[in-house]
Amino acid sequence: MRNISDTIARLSAMRGRPVGSGQSKDDHLSDMTGFGSNPGALRARLYLPENLPKQAPLVVVLHGCTQTAAGYDRGSGWTELAAEQGFAVLFPEQQRANNANLCFNWFVPGDISRDSGEAASIRQMIEAAVVTHGLDRKRIFVTGLSAGGAMAAAMLAAYPEVFAGGAIVAGLAYGSASTIPEAFDRMRGHGGPSRTELQRLLRQASPHKGPWPRISVWQGSADTTVVPANADAVLAQWQSVHGVGERPTRTEMVDSQTRKVWSDGQGRDVLEAYSIAGMGHGTPLKTSGDDGLGKAGPFMLDVGISSTGHIAHFWELTEPKLRRKANAETASGAALQPFAPKEKPRAVRVDPTPEPANARGTAGGITKVIEDALRAAGLMR
Repeated sequence: MRNISDTIARLSAMRGRPVGSGQSKDDHLSDMTGFGSNPGALRARLYLPENLPKQAPLVVVLHGCTQTAAGYDRGSGWTELAAEQGFAVLFPEQQRANNANLCFNWFVPGDISRDSGEAASIRQMIEAAVVTHGLDRKRIFVTGLSAGGAMAAAMLAAYPEVFAGGAIVAGLAYGSASTIPEAFDRMRGHGGPSRTELQRLLRQASPHKGPWPRISVWQGSADTTVVPANADAVLAQWQSVHGVGERPTRTEMVDSQTRKVWSDGQGRDVLEAYSIAGMGHGTPLKTSGDDGLGKAGPFMLDVGISSTGHIAHFWELTEPKLRRKANAETASGAALQPFAPKEKPRAVRVDPTPEPANARGTAGGITKVIEDALRAAGLMR
């Protein structure tokens, strides 16, 4: 007999939006197969611009709940920017068999640990893309929204030697939750590990001792789905390894929004945090003008500042003809070891998932999904 969680998940999956098998005309991504044992059972989608230069950078982009890789790309404009600047983009994509609402399983220890589950699948995709297309190991970056942002935080913690930089948009700190109830609490800003414990979790996630990726954090001040306290937790986690204090080196206004910056002892900007005034849950966009990118939609919020453009600039990807030589301050560039993860059968899970009720975002979507599923199963009136 199935347990209640499994039953709800299956009912929710039936009620969820269908993911079409055909490729739409505005889907610029190709499927990448045979990239490894894929213990997390994820789909890999890749974009390579025409005339990709040798040793080009790679950006890994993780979509949010209820989204697909192609949908998040249309909204965020990452492949649009990649075509202009000459870098590859990898989009891992969640499957409904793993999560009924297409969330990456950021709160499941077996999916965020080094060489395990979904984290291992993403790592395998990166390795396959680098080897197959001759990409630059010292210029690999990862970003994501919401559950994808939390999974980006997990990848940065589990494999810090792989990434030169990361960006977490409305996400959560690595290891902040390990159960469904904890995940709901953390999203709402309740409880969670202390600052010291967060830093311990990051240091123990891998054998890496530095140097560390530079981190960009983006948060809406009016986000009630993943509240701003989570951005503070992400910053606290990375301030220790970068040797910077809680107080920023400088605070400035960028596109009328507040940007805080932390610089290391060599004067290099290693952490930045944007607080978008009045914005709810989603990715900040600027879709018009010469620097416009992407398209507004659910969780893709046109608020006059392009997180995609500013993140790429922070990573030094968008300077004209930029082909800098990576050094020890960005990534170790150590040879990557082959994977041999222990694969286990996957179980369908119910996960905290912000359903797009409105542009500001709410935490009520998942509650409605569960209640509707329970009613359909005759378990609730």
